[in-house]
Amino acid sequence: MGPSVLFPLLHGLSSPLRTVTPTLGRCLFRQLPPPSCTRTPCTPSFPGLNSQNIRGMCVESTLSHIKELSPPEQRLLNKLYEGLISGQRASLAESITLVETQHPRKKELAQVLLQRVLAHRKEQEKQNGGKPLAFRVGLSGPPGAGKSTFIEVVGKMLTGQGHKVSVLAVDPSSCTTGGSLMGDKTRMTELSRDMSAFIRPSPTSGTLGGVTRTTNEAIVLCEGGGYDIVLVETVGVGQSEFAVADMVDMFVLLIPPAGGDELQGIKRGIIEKADLVVVTKADGDLLVPARRIQAEYTSALKLLRKKSKSWNPKVVRVSSQTGEGVAELWGKMEAFRSATLSSGDFQDRRRAQHKVWMWSLIQENVLRHFQEHPAVRGELPQLEDRVTRGAISPGLAADLLLKAFTSSSSS
Repeated sequence: MGPSVLFPLLHGLSSPLRTVTPTLGRCLFRQLPPPSCTRTPCTPSFPGLNSQNIRGMCVESTLSHIKELSPPEQRLLNKLYEGLISGQRASLAESITLVETQHPRKKELAQVLLQRVLAHRKEQEKQNGGKPLAFRVGLSGPPGAGKSTFIEVVGKMLTGQGHKVSVLAVDPSSCTTGGSLMGDKTRMTELSRDMSAFIRPSPTSGTLGGVTRTTNEAIVLCEGGGYDIVLVETVGVGQSEFAVADMVDMFVLLIPPAGGDELQGIKRGIIEKADLVVVTKADGDLLVPARRIQAEYTSALKLLRKKSKSWNPKVVRVSSQTGEGVAELWGKMEAFRSATLSSGDFQDRRRAQHKVWMWSLIQENVLRHFQEHPAVRGELPQLEDRVTRGAISPGLAADLLLKAFTSSSSS
């Protein structure tokens, strides 16, 4: 099992990691004394873990595949960690770059860093009565809904109130260069200069749905850096709404007025995910259409089954140009947070998301392991050619590849 599968599995554990194996203890938590554990190698040395809550998983033997950090690697991770928790934006940016890397060794270093940040965050939450310190908000909507302008206006209002705001703007990737196309950061000029805000454009790199696999880890790093509001903006091309809804506390759907076919926005699957619907550009000539759209969405939401017992989705109008409705919008978001925290829905959603992302990473790693398997690589070119020529069906080719994989793995 690779580290990108193992560590998301450990994210949901109830107790922060305090001690690890003698090898990794020097790597993960150098500020702690080395463990004095003398138990057998397969006995977990994590406080709070036992045979009941780990179902017999051999933690130490699973972690032992990560080589001990070299002195330069230790210095790098200590520098990033200390800079991150002290609020240095440069350290946060460098840490996110580390978790986005595809280099095998750097991916392991990124997971070591994440574990330290998670332990730090868990300790802070414990001091806060067990309640999460940060509020994660997902923002999505069709192109032209004014997401970037909206985020800048809301972000400036929040930093003015003393909040620290981070924005993870997931951009479509160029098929030629792999870089971002939209350049959202350049359209948030005021917010990007605000020292209480951090904006990180992130190319999708071909990820289905427009949410990168490392977005969830970037959220953890932003929270470790002291940002109490994390806004995740997605491409808004269909699948992204579902992906971002599985990593945030509140999902906000932005809809522009007079989009041509108003009913196109009221797609059952998308609207069911929304905790709040925001009709943007509600000013000037678009004010009347915005009011009509608000009424239509309000009626549509009444017909859908409630997602939460403690919250009924709302529909609000805002204007990023005049600022009208922005304060009311934040009031609704705070009301959502208070209601779900009181009922326990807030914490339940986060726990469920840990499991969703664990399985998402398992699927991704299993697929990569399958593609790199020698038996599959040996059969793949021939079967791809036969499928392309129409000699066999794609289903039969898939069955043959899976048979080659399982036969070789079991032998």
